Amino acid sequence: MTNRAHILLWTDSSAAYLDAIKAAGLADRVAVDTLPRKEKPSAEQLARTEALMAGAMPPGILPAMPKLRWAQAMTAGVEGWLALPDLPPGLTLTCARGTHTESMPENIIGALFFVAKPYLASVENQKQGKWVHTVAQPLTGKTLGILGLGAIGQEVARIAAALGMRVIGTRRRPAPMANVAQVLPADRADEVLAQADFLLLLLPATPQTDNFINAQRLARMKPTAWLLNFGRGHLIKDDDLIAAVTAKKIAGALLDVYRQEPLPAEHPFWKTEGIIVLPHIGGPHPQRDRFVARLFVDNLARFLDGVPLKEVVDRAAGY
Repeated sequence: MTNRAHILLWTDSSAAYLDAIKAAGLADRVAVDTLPRKEKPSAEQLARTEALMAGAMPPGILPAMPKLRWAQAMTAGVEGWLALPDLPPGLTLTCARGTHTESMPENIIGALFFVAKPYLASVENQKQGKWVHTVAQPLTGKTLGILGLGAIGQEVARIAAALGMRVIGTRRRPAPMANVAQVLPADRADEVLAQADFLLLLLPATPQTDNFINAQRLARMKPTAWLLNFGRGHLIKDDDLIAAVTAKKIAGALLDVYRQEPLPAEHPFWKTEGIIVLPHIGGPHPQRDRFVARLFVDNLARFLDGVPLKEVVDRAAGY
């Protein structure tokens, strides 16, 4: 046991990760501690942990792990980790980027159909026994603008292109990609806003993206355009969005992420006509632990072999 690397799985659902470690043939190379989220690591666990997998991380834990060299976040977004006042500067932090590529694109495409088609109005009319003939608006021929053409954005683009949509978007390092008519750098996002019939936000939460969608940028959108946010709540200046939707400067907004979650009952998003509130359903998947476990064991094998890890967080960029 002394030559095994000590790993701490700080999660309420460790079975998928233990199974993945075994299936990858790594069980004999590691000593694994499992710990429910409501509990804190013991002094012995803190002292021996060399690699950690966890969700949110409270202050005071990481500096108390003298042997810790690698931490795997269970989420793609790591703004909580990067906000820690005591995040060790030499710690390698990896995120779960790419593990939402099955669930989130489906939910985003579902959102596009929901806002473009008269399904909700039909359900409300059914409650009143009213037959109201409505012509559904096509997605074919419409422009989908995606701010943040990462793994999720590229999969959304593939499906949207198959539906006959024109896809444009931004990427930090722009380069031609399949199913996207135009890939622009982040500083040309306003061009995407002006062309989009549907604007999809998939940006991370960084100081540069905080309040990115404000009154000035909303004014550049078409009055018939819909805003869909599946990125981070901090991307939107809430009051400006409410004002734009209320004044019909854009057609509406469908939101899945918020500055505070759960969204407080008193928040005006709940009652603003034209804003649709989803309870952060974009990323969760019944087998999501299996997807994260696949990435984790890949990185664990790399960690044990001393080779570069995947999805290493760029602290300067914020993701």
